[in-house]
Amino acid sequence: MESNPRRLLIVDDDAGLRDLLKRYLTQEGFEVTAVPDGAAMDRFLSRGQADLVILDLMLPGEDGLSVARRLRADSDVPVIMLSARGEDVDRIIGLEVGADDYIPKPFNPRELLARIRAVLRRRSGGTAEGGGEKVPGTYSFGPFRLNAAAQRLTREGKEVPLTTGEFTLLRIFVERPNRVLSRDTLLDLIKGYEHTPFDRSIDVRVARLRGKIEADSKEPRFIRTVWGEGYLFAPEGDAA
Repeated sequence: MESNPRRLLIVDDDAGLRDLLKRYLTQEGFEVTAVPDGAAMDRFLSRGQADLVILDLMLPGEDGLSVARRLRADSDVPVIMLSARGEDVDRIIGLEVGADDYIPKPFNPRELLARIRAVLRRRSGGTAEGGGEKVPGTYSFGPFRLNAAAQRLTREGKEVPLTTGEFTLLRIFVERPNRVLSRDTLLDLIKGYEHTPFDRSIDVRVARLRGKIEADSKEPRFIRTVWGEGYLFAPEGDAA
């Protein structure tokens, strides 16, 4: 077990599931607290911190989507949403309000463990590769500055509005500069769930992000297409 285990907070009204997950994840080396609703979550977070929150969508009183919105407004703690409703619309809404991943019930605890570790790996990056000294979690490229903790992108001091999906994609790029990332790699990093080889949604996401940061999205300087391989983020804005 790690000397400083990661702290997980489970928010779910199913007492049996809370107990099962708490025992399983504790055995896997985590420090785990389990509570039944958003009010109990608030009381816990007022006294301490969590490295990741596992949040049920269908909670009594305040629902999980509302809780996720509050969490994202107040902090950068990663969130994995759970729900017995596995429809795509629920997953998309959960991700759009700021969840880092979404897993439908019933699920194998081993799958949840893999998702937890993947989200924590993504969130532990902190600084970009190369370049001069930086404040941890901040990245500069061209006229832009990305603050990962605040989920905020600015251009010469003026905020550039990004959706949750656009921010996540940009952060993945800036944390991995000058490296070719295949579509499958990007989908794994963004979604954390299985996808088909024909899932081309990454191209749409890239196009939308280019529209926010490129002077000419048809001749991109920062997010370059490497034909047959994927995309490469060039923080110096290399044109060729």
